[in-house]
Amino acid sequence: MDETKIPILVGSGQITQREPDVERALSPIDLTAAAARKAIEDTGAGDTLLKSIDTMVLIRSFSDTSWRFKCPFGKYSNPPLSLANRLGAENVKHHIYTHPGGNMPQWCVNRMFEMIARGEMEIGMIAGGEALATQKNAQRKKTKLNWDEDIGDQFKEWGIDKRGWSNIEDRHGMAGAIFAYPMIENAIRGNENRSIEDHSLAMGKLFSKFASIAANNPLADRRQSFSANEIASVNSDNPYIGFPYTKLMNSNAFIDQSAALILTSVAKAKELNIPRDKWVYLHGCADAYDHWFLSDRINFYSSPAMSVVARETFEMADCTIDDIDLIDLYSCFPSAVEIACNEMEISQDDPRGLTITGGLPYFGGPGNNYVTHSIAEMIDKVRSRPGSKGLITANGNYITKQSAGIYSTEPIDKQFSPKNPSIYQAEINSKKGPSFTEFASGKAVIETYTIIHDREGPSFGIIFGRLEDDSRFIANTSNDIDLMLKMTTEDFLGVSGNVKNSEGINIFTPK
Repeated sequence: MDETKIPILVGSGQITQREPDVERALSPIDLTAAAARKAIEDTGAGDTLLKSIDTMVLIRSFSDTSWRFKCPFGKYSNPPLSLANRLGAENVKHHIYTHPGGNMPQWCVNRMFEMIARGEMEIGMIAGGEALATQKNAQRKKTKLNWDEDIGDQFKEWGIDKRGWSNIEDRHGMAGAIFAYPMIENAIRGNENRSIEDHSLAMGKLFSKFASIAANNPLADRRQSFSANEIASVNSDNPYIGFPYTKLMNSNAFIDQSAALILTSVAKAKELNIPRDKWVYLHGCADAYDHWFLSDRINFYSSPAMSVVARETFEMADCTIDDIDLIDLYSCFPSAVEIACNEMEISQDDPRGLTITGGLPYFGGPGNNYVTHSIAEMIDKVRSRPGSKGLITANGNYITKQSAGIYSTEPIDKQFSPKNPSIYQAEINSKKGPSFTEFASGKAVIETYTIIHDREGPSFGIIFGRLEDDSRFIANTSNDIDLMLKMTTEDFLGVSGNVKNSEGINIFTPK
């Protein structure tokens, strides 16, 4: 094979910042640059490699993604160029900033490997970082930081520029992960036919294994090794965020973390004298997405896209799940792991474990960039176990955008050529959910639901329901604290009632 067109990963770097002095702490771009320098150092090629980087991809920050994390201290007008300037990477031809999605690091690896295989790039970097802990601390201390950088110039954008919720979902308060995933979780509980208490303990048991891995990872933010009961128990230190999720079941976004990866070809690695024990190959990969809005899904407890991505990834790698030695499943909330296990036929008690980092609630959930960390960690793991295979899954939006990769130091014996995702995306698109009614009225039953909490307790309820004609609708509960409290202690899945619309908002009232 033409070695100029055999793509490999040759460098990785990670940083977790724990600087309490907000004025001394690194800004998001400076923190990202620190991880990038570690990745360059990891290759052993130093400045020679740095001067040869032609493609710079920066994973979109949470401050540019969600209103919940908007930064009050300024904005980078061209994030990938800011990073290149800090590194002294003067010969970058392609400055790329991604659209949102936890799938984007793996998606970008897949695309950049294709570019190398087609001869469209020689050396690329994928990097990302968040300083939300410092941002939050500065806001609490009323300290003004200067994270503003207007350097002009244009950059390309990769990914899909489309928010994860519809206008009607937005009107009913389902405008983010902390609102959507709890609804998915309760649907899973219903499909498993579990009580609220039993399912809560099952989630605690699942995530306690992630917490135990984080406890032994010096880069992890939470290293307390929480027990199943500690994760599942609702108290002042671990309140509900969105029922049935406690605080310790939610992705931990308020951290300062960054990671970076270096990609090139076998020929370029040889030219730069990068040792062979640094080389990591991507044996299989795939990307797909489920119906964009939850309202349109077949159900809320499965993911056709995740199933197809797993199938295509293993087919390309010519292996099965039994051939995998190391696993890191995307773990923003328990439902993401539970669905991945179901779709990939992995036991939740798999002795290989389901994470190599500790997962997003315990290792840390640095916005869209977690999977850059999991890939960096996987690079280290497979290097230390030559010939082993490691599976990474990546998830964007609300069990929506799916990507996966299988990594190994074992060379591939064929041209890197993933199947065009459009070939199998049509299969997923054809599986349509029930018809959706925007303005709902009449008798109805609850399909799934959540009760969103604030510091004082229950704040509002969101339900998906079905009308008598089996069409689906979204609604809120009434502003009845007693009802909302009852819905967190008694099972309301399948409960019947009436729904009516008032000024564009559907309100469901149980019988």
